[in-house]
Amino acid sequence: MPHARTQTFLSFTLGSMEYGIDARQVREWRPFDEVTRFASGANVVPGVAQSRGVIMPIVDMRAAFGGKTAHACVRCDMIIVTLSHCVVGLVVERVNGMVELAAGEIRAVPYIDGAVPADYLLGLGETGGRRLILVDIDRLMAVGQDRTALTV
Repeated sequence: MPHARTQTFLSFTLGSMEYGIDARQVREWRPFDEVTRFASGANVVPGVAQSRGVIMPIVDMRAAFGGKTAHACVRCDMIIVTLSHCVVGLVVERVNGMVELAAGEIRAVPYIDGAVPADYLLGLGETGGRRLILVDIDRLMAVGQDRTALTV
């Protein structure tokens, strides 16, 4: 019997939703403590941090996906990802761990009211009673893309 092709995602939580990003882009994750603030006053990119000698922007995914100022978090996590153009830290409410999904466990994102899904959504993963929104983090963070993507 041939081995089913699987893909590994790092799962994280924002609000009541669980998301997944390609595990190959994840450098590390750890508890989020503090960022160096700068004068932008932005909610989505509140500052920068340093990890292993690399200074990187921090993107507060809670503000990005919630659309409003994120509250302080006693215990949030930071996922450090390598994008095609830089390294970025993503603040999330909680990292849940790695999830392996077979091709048959990933469905296309449905059209809602005739609207085409955002191009940064890879699909919907479902395994063991869990549902994950799969995100192409490179597309979401792409510089110069249209307004459906964040600009870092």
